[in-house]
Order: sequence, then C-alpha cells, then structure tokens
Amino acid sequence: MLSSLLQNNVSPAVVIHEEGELYKVVTTFGKTFELRYGYYEECDRQSPLCKPIVIYPDFTKEPVYTDDGKPFVTMMQDICESYEGKALRTPDTTCADCRYFERGEDWFGICQCPKNKRSNE
Repeated sequence: MLSSLLQNNVSPAVVIHEEGELYKVVTTFGKTFELRYGYYEECDRQSPLCKPIVIYPDFTKEPVYTDDGKPFVTMMQDICESYEGKALRTPDTTCADCRYFERGEDWFGICQCPKNKRSNE
C-alpha cells in the first residue's frame, strides 16, 4: 500500500496568490482591516524566487488608533522606546514580547502603554 502511494508521486497543489488579492478581512478593537497579498520590499517583487505574501499594515508609518486613543500594533512590529518585557531588548524583539501588548484578532494588537496613548482632545 505504501509503495503504491510513493510510486504515484502525488504532490499537493501549490497555490500562488496574485499581488493585491484579498487574503481576509479582520475586525478587531472596533476597526476593520483588509489583508492582501503583496511584497514588503521592491527587491522581493523583482525576484523570481519570491511570491506574494500577506501584508500587514505598517502602523509605525501610518498610525491607527482605537476610539479611546490606543495605538494599533502588530505582533511582528519592532518595539518602541517604551518597551517593557520578559525578553531582552534586541534588534529581533517585537511588540508581541512587550507587557503592554494586548493581543486582538490574527496578528493585530493594541499598545496599552499610557505614554503611547493619543490624547482625544
């Protein structure tokens, strides 16, 4: 039985997504985000070895806040100067390691640090 399966050499279909194709819509902490396939770097777009991946918003370049002024972050986002966490501060430390990170849906979260809260005035 096993040998017949191996002889068939059946491999699962590999799905390649197009740039701009919708991955999913995520609603968390009162905001909705569309996640689409794409590239983070232009060099990836030009490389025949790179395929589109899910792109998350860059909240450091374009901040988004909850209705009460807390900034959105992603789990893979680089830490800020207010970081406090279990992990040592290294170039690989992310917001997910911070004690102020409150996880939401998917890889989204909000920063609970009072220093990073936007005033609603």
